[in-house]
Amino acid sequence: MRPFRRACTVTEASVTISSATETQARISSPAFLLQVSRPGLWTTTALFYLMPLGHSNFFDSRIFWIGLFFVLFPLGLLLYGVNDIVDAEGDQINPRKGTFLFGSRGTARQLSALRWEIGVAVVPFLGLFYFVVGPRILWWSAVLLLAVGMYNAPRFGWKGRPPFDVLIQASYLLVFVLSSWLNHASQLPWQTFLFGALFAMHSHIFGEVMDIEPDRMSGRRTTATFIGRQPAKILIAVFLCVESALVLVFFRDVVIASFLALGVLWFLLDAAAFWKNRAYSPVTMRVFMWAWNAVALLSMFWNWSKGTLTYVSALG
Repeated sequence: MRPFRRACTVTEASVTISSATETQARISSPAFLLQVSRPGLWTTTALFYLMPLGHSNFFDSRIFWIGLFFVLFPLGLLLYGVNDIVDAEGDQINPRKGTFLFGSRGTARQLSALRWEIGVAVVPFLGLFYFVVGPRILWWSAVLLLAVGMYNAPRFGWKGRPPFDVLIQASYLLVFVLSSWLNHASQLPWQTFLFGALFAMHSHIFGEVMDIEPDRMSGRRTTATFIGRQPAKILIAVFLCVESALVLVFFRDVVIASFLALGVLWFLLDAAAFWKNRAYSPVTMRVFMWAWNAVALLSMFWNWSKGTLTYVSALG
């Protein structure tokens, strides 16, 4: 009887371990999901969410905090999770991946589970927002899904078709729209929408510059791989120059315009004298990302204290 009991015990233990392993394969760890949502970009996303609110007193609003959490985590899972699923092969050779700053490097099992986890994270919030803002959230969701599909579609996705890989970044303006709806704020002027679109585009090009080597190795064609590292940096400087002019002409904010002008100078010097055509090291990329987050935090404070991008100053 004892050998039989031991065999039963071993079998039960094996079943338990196997069941636990299968459960882990079906459910991603919190750390992995956090990486997918790109905490390194949370400050930029929060800046977009806060921009329509200016100096409003939003701290006591529950829907404000719910909306902020949504754009940081569930929306991040959707935007970047689909990208991670499609880019799984290229991410394995990308030194930036597998970090909280730059995103996940998922295994096949993790990415398989991520498909349904995105839906579980996003759908309840969209249902709640339907009761808050009404049927408008339906077309907002449709435009969002269309943009995600157009960017990531395997055969005709814009992520591999310059310059559409950059132009599609204008879809981040949906965060402006959602924030205004949820927090009962006026929609931003078209000049701010244009500024936001250009800002999202130059930010994306900078990410492509950092990913030139792994993108070329995986066969992915981007604006940065197509025109080259130094021309891409000059293109970023051009975007920043236009943004600076927009802020100065329409919003009369010398501080923001000056910071953007410093960005122009930095990327021109980077292209001509600093790194030129050399790749950034992983340490350098991390330093850049921390600096980027610091600037975004300062921008949030400036936007809250001044709110200059929420209205157009009188010209003349």
